[in-house]
Amino acid sequence: MFEDRVNKLKEIIKQGHIVVFTGAGISTLSGMKDFRSPDGLYNEKNEFDAMPEEILSHNYFYQHPTEFYKFYRKKMNCLPFEPNVAHKLISKLEDSGLLDAVITQNIDNLHQKSGSRNVIELHGTCMRNYCVKCGKEHDVNDVFYGNNKYPVCDYCNHLVRPDIVLYDERLNMNKFMSAQKALNMAKTCIVIGSSMTVFPAANLLSEFYGPNLVIINRDEVKNEKWADIVFHEDMKLVFDELTKEYD
Repeated sequence: MFEDRVNKLKEIIKQGHIVVFTGAGISTLSGMKDFRSPDGLYNEKNEFDAMPEEILSHNYFYQHPTEFYKFYRKKMNCLPFEPNVAHKLISKLEDSGLLDAVITQNIDNLHQKSGSRNVIELHGTCMRNYCVKCGKEHDVNDVFYGNNKYPVCDYCNHLVRPDIVLYDERLNMNKFMSAQKALNMAKTCIVIGSSMTVFPAANLLSEFYGPNLVIINRDEVKNEKWADIVFHEDMKLVFDELTKEYD
């Protein structure tokens, strides 16, 4: 029963030492598109000359910056969106001393916008943008709303890129190791809105040895049979119920 699973999760949350692992699904409640669902970015009608996975790759960015930024500005602008009930509850749990860290695959900054502080951004962030030659940082509004076909450095006139991990690029190992350490020490891991199919981030769950694994995701997650609690219900319904405990 849904109510029984919610009540069990409430009791687990009270034990503290929680690490949350989030994917694009958590931000769909804020109105953002995810990637791999039937109505996600990778499956919607595409007016571009390449598929999204190719456009968001290292080589494509440097070879076709105009097309990259045309896609990035149209499809991945996170600035208009606000945190939802899930982001806000996660922030409350950190404020209450129950949550130790957020590990996220998202680049949208919504966790920080909701007040979360210890956020490990495995794939970087759209909020930081820098010149590929001199390293000067540039304002995110200029990147998403600039008049140029693509942003260029006002100091050395070279290409500006978002500080995100593109396809064919390695994750930041310091962040990856921080995520490993957080999972090693956690008693509870709650996976929210992630299909756990993007590697190497998906390997991180093997670093969790705690007694409580919880999955909250619309679609089935690989190896979810090992989880203690699984929710495939509407995420808003789940978090509305959980939030009642902290109102």
